[in-house]
Amino acid sequence: MEKASGKPQQPRLRLLATLCALFWIIIFYFHFAVLRRSSPMSPPEQTLSFSSSFPSNSHQHFVVDSTPSNESRASHSSKLKPPIASKPSDARREPPHHPLPSSSNSSIPKRQLPSHSSKSIPPPLESKPSDAHRSPQKTFPFNRALQTLENKSDPCGGRYIFVHDLPPRFNDDMLKDCRKLSLWTNMCKFTSNAGLGPPLENAEGVFSNTGWYATNQFAVDVIFGNRMKQYECLTNDSSIAAAIFVPFYAGFDISRYLWGYNTSVRDAASLDLVDWLMKRPEWSVMGGRDHFLVAGRITWDFRRLTDSDSDWGSKLLFLPAAKNMSMLVVESSPWNANDFAIPYPTYFHPAKDADVFVWQERMRKLERKHLFSFAGAPRHDNPKSIRGQIIDQCRKSKVCKLLECDFGESKCHSPSSIMQMFQSSLFCLQPQGDSYTRRSAFDSMLAGCIPVFFHPGSAYVQYTWHLPRNYSTYSVFIPEDDVRKRNVSIEERLKRIPPAVVKVMREKVISLIPGLIYADPRSRLETLKDAFDVSVAAIVDKVTKLRRDIMEDNEDKDFIEENSWKYVLLEEGQRTVGAHEWDPFFSKPKDGNSDSGGSSATTAKNSWRSEQRNQY
Repeated sequence: MEKASGKPQQPRLRLLATLCALFWIIIFYFHFAVLRRSSPMSPPEQTLSFSSSFPSNSHQHFVVDSTPSNESRASHSSKLKPPIASKPSDARREPPHHPLPSSSNSSIPKRQLPSHSSKSIPPPLESKPSDAHRSPQKTFPFNRALQTLENKSDPCGGRYIFVHDLPPRFNDDMLKDCRKLSLWTNMCKFTSNAGLGPPLENAEGVFSNTGWYATNQFAVDVIFGNRMKQYECLTNDSSIAAAIFVPFYAGFDISRYLWGYNTSVRDAASLDLVDWLMKRPEWSVMGGRDHFLVAGRITWDFRRLTDSDSDWGSKLLFLPAAKNMSMLVVESSPWNANDFAIPYPTYFHPAKDADVFVWQERMRKLERKHLFSFAGAPRHDNPKSIRGQIIDQCRKSKVCKLLECDFGESKCHSPSSIMQMFQSSLFCLQPQGDSYTRRSAFDSMLAGCIPVFFHPGSAYVQYTWHLPRNYSTYSVFIPEDDVRKRNVSIEERLKRIPPAVVKVMREKVISLIPGLIYADPRSRLETLKDAFDVSVAAIVDKVTKLRRDIMEDNEDKDFIEENSWKYVLLEEGQRTVGAHEWDPFFSKPKDGNSDSGGSSATTAKNSWRSEQRNQY
């Protein structure tokens, strides 16, 4: 009986086993072949957001575990892996990532794309079959922006700028109340003509017939903002933007309140701005590290160390959010990583390329009867200043032209007198003023005059986007101590330079003119790149490199912010900084302060004298 019933069971079992095996083969084939071909996001991807809720560590990136669904991905933000060790970066001053404190007033959107963009991040290229065994691929909110670089048919690929539409209290309202922008100067006339100021008459034939204006040295806020309106690669889609511009007139804002106002008033607009930005979806993409703004003043006006009313300026550049942004100022800090120097505005604002070419050719042909010249005033209350010695040497020399500047009427207040002197000189002396830098340096180079610097902080570690790294090609460097302690003759030092070398240097200076001036914001140069173009291109390069470093786990975890000035001097491919011959120029005082040597407040206060004597 057992034999009879057992025989038919074996074929049945074999049939069931075969059907079962066939069933699983079909299931696996459908899963790996059909579903993977039809899926637009294969292999599984991860979207990283750089919101303010990250732990407080500088120069870190985070890897988020992949999850199978959007719901689980949204709830997975707490599962952050420890930061991965990164390789050194060659970024000049890649600012550390400053995570922002959470605030009840700042609800920062997390892990979402900009709300105005209906497009999701495009999927990566289809992977090869062998990729199925690799780890899940990460994607980032800025993938689309980087992918525009690959579109060779798009002239704006990798260059798009998104501009925040700020409430008018952050910009236009200040211009409407222009009489309050400066304690010393009625800025209303200087904010006319898109920030260029009133046109200059050419009665003495010093200027060109067009393109010359009485531009205020601190008017870059509005000039830059108006130039941005003419930028050829603006976009309303922030997901493809290479960088994000914040049109806040930071320089005009603080200039209203530097004297006679408490810190709460001085900081009010900055805190309001940060609160506004952090609520925007664009902010959550990189925590502000792709944002930049412009302030046409020296950095020390925004680096107040304490909340004492007696301390100078605002604390804008010390706010956690601002530390993530890039701020363009006319003088940056050698020891901080979130500000970058751009040129002071000159009087020349050409509307077309031909205006520049004609001016350059004119500067080449000028006869220069003075070996060197100096326009400026002594600093009697500053024992470290060498201006007094420079003035003494110039007075005694038969080949030096001197314009002594002080309060009251002076030829130093006349753009025509200043430019005429520079045009007749081979070399123009540019010692420190109340701070490292001077507008005079740019006016002299515009005149084809070779600048003579006495401190590397006056140009060489400042305007690294606009001036050659090899400073000897366009300038002369005489260390301050050579004049202060060794009584070196400036005249003899300059006479030792062969005439043929002087000619080459002067031609180099003249060739730099286009990148040192701001074109008329109401027009656009055809082929030349002005100071605005150079600055925007540098910001785009900086943000693009940062994004790639994040994607490649290559952020510089060893970055030392106090050595920021050294990173700007690195050659291409270099990664580390060490001892430098200029260390004595940038040694910080032993008073425990961490900004600019504890004297930044005094420096900034003294700089207001320059506004009263027109920076000379």
